[in-house]
Amino acid sequence: MSVQRNNRRWSRRAFLRVAVGAGAGAILAACGQATTTAPTAPAATTAPAATTAPAEATAPAQLPPPPPPGPLTAADAGGMEKLIELARAEGNLSTIALPDDWANYGEMKKKFLEKYPFIKHEDLNPDASSAQEIEAIKANAGSKGPQAPDVIDVGFTWGNTAKKEGLLQPYKVEKWNEIPDALKDPEGFWYADYYGVMAFEVNTQVVKNIPQDWSDLLKPEYKGQIALAGDPTGSGQAINAVWAAALGNGGSLDDPMPGLEFFKQLNEMGNLLPVVAKPATIAKGETPIALRWDYNALANRDQNAGNIDIAVVVPKSGSLAGVYVQAISAYAPRPHAARLWMEFLYSDEGQLIWLKGYATPARFEAMRKAGLIPQDLLDKLPKTDAPVAFPTGDQINAAFDKIKTGWPTVVGATVQ
Repeated sequence: MSVQRNNRRWSRRAFLRVAVGAGAGAILAACGQATTTAPTAPAATTAPAATTAPAEATAPAQLPPPPPPGPLTAADAGGMEKLIELARAEGNLSTIALPDDWANYGEMKKKFLEKYPFIKHEDLNPDASSAQEIEAIKANAGSKGPQAPDVIDVGFTWGNTAKKEGLLQPYKVEKWNEIPDALKDPEGFWYADYYGVMAFEVNTQVVKNIPQDWSDLLKPEYKGQIALAGDPTGSGQAINAVWAAALGNGGSLDDPMPGLEFFKQLNEMGNLLPVVAKPATIAKGETPIALRWDYNALANRDQNAGNIDIAVVVPKSGSLAGVYVQAISAYAPRPHAARLWMEFLYSDEGQLIWLKGYATPARFEAMRKAGLIPQDLLDKLPKTDAPVAFPTGDQINAAFDKIKTGWPTVVGATVQ
């Protein structure tokens, strides 16, 4: 794979050397090895990078002051056994925006609850966007009920935004030092969990001529067949799809506007479906061409194997990579259960569960060097020769704002 950063190309190996040692402004990290893809059923990359962000907001004055933060580390809590005891006393955990078919979260939740059966899990709004996760913290600030999320999983710079609004509390997992510095808040308020690349997910039983690049999507044969995986005014996955389209249509990491113009064309010619693409709608052929993170698309491909043929394609002229981050709500009613969840996510077991779902975990490089990743799992990971761009935090913030505000006026389609 070749990768692009600030209009420069890197070999994958060279990029990884720079990425792991990059400063916090670079927002880069290590990524997985891969297998090749066949022309008739192209697969996508499982890569690192940077993703979505909101414009800065001011914390609403009406929010109550958060309670004192919990322990910064498991050691501060008295050790893992003590942390488990404290979580047992709380007895509950509320997560939000974790669909079973996203980054293998179905298995992640199942294994966590098997390991800690005393935890009652509240699976809040699995299809929520990053913006809705933040709003859920605000809407339930001060509540002790199950509707208040204890933890969030959001696009990259939502972490800094939520921190500035006072909505997060810090925690550093036991494997903290194996998370690259560029992918975590030094104070522990947020930390990267996994990475992906924007791709086309295609139901080949409906679409016989599989699109290979952005320009292909403008063909009349795809009328009423192309959908985003969210609303581009709030969904990180959808915003990144628009930005990725810009890279293949004369734009850049600093200029996402060609992406909006591209989707304006798709909308005007009737190729764009104004509905949210989901695994079920893709499999049913209702949204036969969807723009989604590669790990989501590849998992859906595997789940439908033997019934529906799904191709996963990284557009050959280029795409965009993205990071998501974990954080604990400043208002978490169950702060110790939240910390136990984080410890599980960043354990060897949790990291491999994400990798099984094609999402490259934050500790990938450290685990690979330590020989902790089974070879068969490494061999399963896909690759592409398409250039993949990795934006900086400032570029993410600027692009998010332009796409979010520009979508209603430039494209004019309401995605719901």
